[in-house]
Amino acid sequence: MSQYFQIHPENPQVRLIRQAVEIIRNGGVIAYPTDSAYALGCHLGDKNAAEKIKRIRRLDDKHNFTLVCRDLSDIGTYARVDNVSYRLLKTYTPGPYTFILNATSEVPRRLLHPKRRHIGIRIPDNRIVQDLLAELGEPLMSTTLILPGEDDPMIDPEDIREKLEHELALVIDGGFCGPEPTTVVDLSDEVPKVLRVGKGDPEPFGG
Repeated sequence: MSQYFQIHPENPQVRLIRQAVEIIRNGGVIAYPTDSAYALGCHLGDKNAAEKIKRIRRLDDKHNFTLVCRDLSDIGTYARVDNVSYRLLKTYTPGPYTFILNATSEVPRRLLHPKRRHIGIRIPDNRIVQDLLAELGEPLMSTTLILPGEDDPMIDPEDIREKLEHELALVIDGGFCGPEPTTVVDLSDEVPKVLRVGKGDPEPFGG
């Protein structure tokens, strides 16, 4: 049975943020709001939690997980970023984008596509996520909360609790955050490529 925290989207309660981070550190999978849609998240180093997310979403080994970071200072540890990519990241983060980058050896192999060492990087413009990451002190492993057979992400935290209460350790109710997923931009090659059009404007990347 999942816990359910109602956290204020503009002034998150410190006590609840700390409790949520403890749940993450103890191996729990959480549902949380972002600046585009609700997402599933867990501790970067927790293999069992990652497998649970795969089961919930019925993902195969080719799925690219995303590292949700507080700011650009985290990115260099987990992804290789050239000057052009860095300028794009600096301009369009925080925001509703997921950027695909070449991963460093710091990223666990199980999070990567078996044939391509790519990783998704995301810096959401959302106060709850920012406070969670500040308390956690490292990126959160994440994926958009889209249930098997569905095309759109889940947007109602009460609906998430009802459908996934036996799968999740925690649902964070941070209010409505929109039905669109992120715009996904591949920066792993010389020319940016838009892989999915979502909430973020694709035009600056040729989309």
